[in-house]
Amino acid sequence: MAATNNDWSGRYYHIDQILDKPGPRTDPSFLAGDGVKDFLRKQAKILVIGAGGLGCEILANLALTGFKDIHVIDMDTIDISNLNRQFLFRPADVGKPKAVVAAEFIMKRVPGVTVTPYFGKIQDKDEDYYMQFNLVICGLDSVEARRWMNATLVNMVDPENPESLKPMIDGGTEGFKGQARVILPTFTSCYECSLDMLNKQTAFPICTIANTPRLPEHCIEWASVLEWPKVHGDKKMDTDDPEHISWLYSVALKRAQEFNIEGVTWSLTQGVVKNIIPAIASTNAIIAAACCNEAFKIATSSAAFLNNYFMLIGTDGVYSYTFEHEKRQDCPVCGGEALDLTVSPETTVDQLIDLLVERQDIQIKKPSLSTPTKQLYFQAPPQLEEATRPNLEKKLSDFVPPNGEVTVTSTSLPFSLSLRIQYSA
Repeated sequence: MAATNNDWSGRYYHIDQILDKPGPRTDPSFLAGDGVKDFLRKQAKILVIGAGGLGCEILANLALTGFKDIHVIDMDTIDISNLNRQFLFRPADVGKPKAVVAAEFIMKRVPGVTVTPYFGKIQDKDEDYYMQFNLVICGLDSVEARRWMNATLVNMVDPENPESLKPMIDGGTEGFKGQARVILPTFTSCYECSLDMLNKQTAFPICTIANTPRLPEHCIEWASVLEWPKVHGDKKMDTDDPEHISWLYSVALKRAQEFNIEGVTWSLTQGVVKNIIPAIASTNAIIAAACCNEAFKIATSSAAFLNNYFMLIGTDGVYSYTFEHEKRQDCPVCGGEALDLTVSPETTVDQLIDLLVERQDIQIKKPSLSTPTKQLYFQAPPQLEEATRPNLEKKLSDFVPPNGEVTVTSTSLPFSLSLRIQYSA
């Protein structure tokens, strides 16, 4: 007779059926029995990044699967709009740090599990911090944060030290669509390798939002892009500030009424300015389960882990498939080769910067450029930006010969991109 759910043996009875003996899909390195259970429950240390819609599901799954030493990082506080799907939070928790509340909830409901929270940014931690974990699971809603984490884990790999390789499991959702993937830094394709698979952000023509708005989104874009700087000058808009969102909402609503446009709401306003896609609780649950399943397989070797990409399409029925995403040889993070870029001889430095921002497989915000001998343009500090600003209007060919290299950096990313410049005839 199985033990009750009040003790560990009962809680993990079904997990033990997998770990006590090999199965038909067991990895050859799998050592069934007490050893693997001891590693899972007493030695494995796992980091979860994000305690939102995905993170809440991931934390609960990990605790119920047998991981006992879990850490979680999140920089956000709980908003009332989170409560419909982020089930670790209650109305009384609104305004509190997500990581702290989620950790307390899990430890209360699953005795014996330790969840250590950090309320802050992933960039606050150094490599020594990340080196302590056996693997990392990302449940983020930010491409930029994923890129930073991915590059950090790749840079940590030391060929002389196998322990420096930290598998990264990445999950993401967009409405009824989702993906989960396993990244073995320097061995498999990394997150940067697949930037061109991301949906390009929608951009509305300025002439449309200024003169002939037809959609509620046009009114919101008008308020944020045109009216905000007109009214507030150089004051930067904070999309996490409720007062700023309220101002945008009221201005956009007034404009929508002028053009007889319906549909401007608070949530849509927030979604447009923060590029938020509505979250679906069931999609989060499926993708979180996929991520935790891979974490369990990696930690125990009880089955072969994913190689290396899982996609869920739930828009028309339920459809999923897996495939191997291959490494890009010119990936700036794990490829090691310069990216060939062909431009017109008339291309200016400013136009190159626009290209780097817009190109789907690069997407670098506020890039700074240099050659082996010259600083072309630097975004910061202010003195250097001012000194290099005149170069923006000059032709790139004035500084870079054919087959010459340009190094691209950004303060938001912990890596540099090497471009090998070619000129079209």
